[in-house]
Amino acid sequence: MTIHWCGTGLSAIPGLRRLLEAGHDVAVWNRTPEKAREAVGDLTTNIHAFSIANLAQMLSPEDVVVSMLPGDWHVELAELAISKGAHFVSSSYIAPEMRALDDKAREAGVALVNEVGLDPGIDHLMAHALVQDYKASDAYDAENHISFISYCGGIPKTPNPFRYKFSWSPLGVLKALRSPSRSVRDYSELRVDRPWDAISSYDAPLPTPESFEVYPNRDSLPFMAQYEFEEAWPVKEFVRGTLRLNGWSEAWADVFKEVETLEGEAGDARLKEMSDQFWDENAYDEGEADRVVLCVSLKAEKDGKVVWHKTYVMDAWGDERSTAMARLVSYPVSFAIEAVMNRQIPAGVHAAPSDPKLIEKWMGEIGKLAQHLEIIDHAG
Repeated sequence: MTIHWCGTGLSAIPGLRRLLEAGHDVAVWNRTPEKAREAVGDLTTNIHAFSIANLAQMLSPEDVVVSMLPGDWHVELAELAISKGAHFVSSSYIAPEMRALDDKAREAGVALVNEVGLDPGIDHLMAHALVQDYKASDAYDAENHISFISYCGGIPKTPNPFRYKFSWSPLGVLKALRSPSRSVRDYSELRVDRPWDAISSYDAPLPTPESFEVYPNRDSLPFMAQYEFEEAWPVKEFVRGTLRLNGWSEAWADVFKEVETLEGEAGDARLKEMSDQFWDENAYDEGEADRVVLCVSLKAEKDGKVVWHKTYVMDAWGDERSTAMARLVSYPVSFAIEAVMNRQIPAGVHAAPSDPKLIEKWMGEIGKLAQHLEIIDHAG
């Protein structure tokens, strides 16, 4: 049973090293093998030049293909895995084309596991744990009014004038600014074309309370079913969003204005230009600490009074081990790989698990990766 780990970018290394150090049989694939050797050459010589053809030759039934490559590779690698009777793991959101492979994966008896990084990933684990806890509580009542928020952000530990720093190409961040979002606010669907039209303030319950700018991200609505909300629940608020340092929207005001005007090929070319400039001006310096803040909260109200309210709050920053982002993305991926190998995740297309035993085990390990992780009982 071989793990074929494809991609050795910055966010991949800690989890990959964890698997190698644990003695798993890992083949490492990268488009430039030299970069892979720089990252893990002290632990393995099983390093290969990535191509679909090369991987196909070495892939056996029960192996696990791991894609830490750009998102447009995931479906092709998942299809290859199915054809060889192998499993597949990625940290990315489940695209419709990935979802469409569910029947084929079940027929082949293989698991295609996605959304097992930081966001999506750790946030899902926290959401499942909160919903399960609430449903098992004395306060549970199907008529309670429910509010759910999940905010995550990678931010500089030492704030800079731009209020943000990049640990990889800024192009993804810029493209996300052009994405519409759907969430629930005041019992109604909130549709927003541009993130900056829905920025609000959030007070994170950190040991030293801190406020951040937050905004909805992508389409939150399908996650109500994923988190096993009951259809009859009156949902007052439901949002999965992005968290930024205070002052971010002001520092980025000119960026927003320009992004708004960009269209077509010329627009894409300008985005690339902006990305290169931002990388030059606002990339993390060697050894500079990044920071990740994640807050996931579930609140139930009855007759206008809070009857149940808990929040997971996590604060992590780069240290001598690695960046916070790299640890929190790649370690959960490594946990998912081991769960697949141990047959703890069934065949088919899945996101991060809702199994309470797996959640407890993974969250115990994640607690070692963050400098602060706690569950706050606001109503207790």
